Amino acid sequence: MNDLVARAAIDRRLAEIIQPVIEGLGFELVRVRLMSGKSTTVQIMAQRPDGSMEVNDCAQVSTEVSAVLDVEDPVVEAYTLEVSSPGIDRPLTRLKDFDLWEGYEAKLETEELIDGRRRFRGLLAGTEDDEVLITIDEGTIGLKFEWLSDAKLVLTEDLISEMLKARKAAGIVDEDQFDEIETEAGSEED
Repeated sequence: MNDLVARAAIDRRLAEIIQPVIEGLGFELVRVRLMSGKSTTVQIMAQRPDGSMEVNDCAQVSTEVSAVLDVEDPVVEAYTLEVSSPGIDRPLTRLKDFDLWEGYEAKLETEELIDGRRRFRGLLAGTEDDEVLITIDEGTIGLKFEWLSDAKLVLTEDLISEMLKARKAAGIVDEDQFDEIETEAGSEED
């Protein structure tokens, strides 16, 4: 089965090493990638089971994972360890993500052409067995999870609003800390 959490062989090796550490701290591994270019970065996205991930959580995961990676030493060259939350326009890497984010706009990409296309953008409609359901212009279609090469939420006003409501309900956002947003009369929104 395709694994969007860790795609390449080195990513899967990294996941084998770090997933027990992350889960032992009470977090879920969302994605791990070894990215090379001018410099090498091990990028880890994690979250608590409730979807939250604060700066202190990132620091805790980074400290613990760094120690294990120093011992296991799976990356040959020098690298930077980057630990973050998945963010608002998060990658969808596990089948359960498609049920959790049902009703939100997403972009899906497949490895192979499906009816002449690889990219699909529409509203998530959950899952059925091993298929991800997405409503596009032509209607609701099912794509096998193993066919996906990439999937992520699209940053929309509804998604931002929902995330802010969830953070406020969890006591993470205190509206009294922010100034009121003023808009100019007669200006058009995008």
